[in-house]
Amino acid sequence: MRNLVIFAMVGGLVATVALPAYGAWRQTEETSTVQQVALDNAQSLVVASDATSETLDRGSYSATTPDEIAKKKAEEAAAERARAIAAAAASAKKSGSYYSMNLSMTAPGSGEVRWPVTNFTYASYNLFRPPNRPNHDGFDMVAPAGTPIFAAAAGVVRISQESYAGYGVAVTIDSVVGGQQVNTLYGHMTYGSRQVVSGQTVQAGQLIGAVGSTGSSTANHLHFEVRINGGLVDPFSWLKANAG
Repeated sequence: MRNLVIFAMVGGLVATVALPAYGAWRQTEETSTVQQVALDNAQSLVVASDATSETLDRGSYSATTPDEIAKKKAEEAAAERARAIAAAAASAKKSGSYYSMNLSMTAPGSGEVRWPVTNFTYASYNLFRPPNRPNHDGFDMVAPAGTPIFAAAAGVVRISQESYAGYGVAVTIDSVVGGQQVNTLYGHMTYGSRQVVSGQTVQAGQLIGAVGSTGSSTANHLHFEVRINGGLVDPFSWLKANAG
């Protein structure tokens, strides 16, 4: 009996010492950290030796109101128009056709409509296409070369070209006069004299060019046309009724 008790006590001591050691050995073999698990499936990034880092500068960003945005766009549009006018003038000057003008001039009067040329000789106008001039749709205002031409009404420039069909150097302006859509055309200007570009807003009486004899023309004069709601009207009668 005594021997059995001794053997049982020795077996218990062996189990008490061996089992924790075995458990510790198994944990060391199988336990892995989250970082170790991720490492097996991790992607790698190769950076070139000449790569450099950049610091993000947040100081140049600022919130703007709708009014500020509209003002900024208007300023940019005005600057673009100024650049276009300057480029056109430089091109004309280079080709020897540049014409110098006093840009501060305006047509006399204070009305909604102004005379496009203030000192001219009456030449002709006929909307019914007489036999000798079958394609004439406007009013010819004879004046010396270089005579200032003014916008007949406030509006937006639709066309501004050095060569526009038979009109030669020409400008057209879309306006609203008395609630009606009015388009005015100014033809045969002097090369290099245009002072406006397409898309530009102009005021009544603003200087837009100078009298010349370009395109289908044999003498210095302004060819002036008026269309109301798309239809041709008598430009001379329209001016007499509205200009002031």
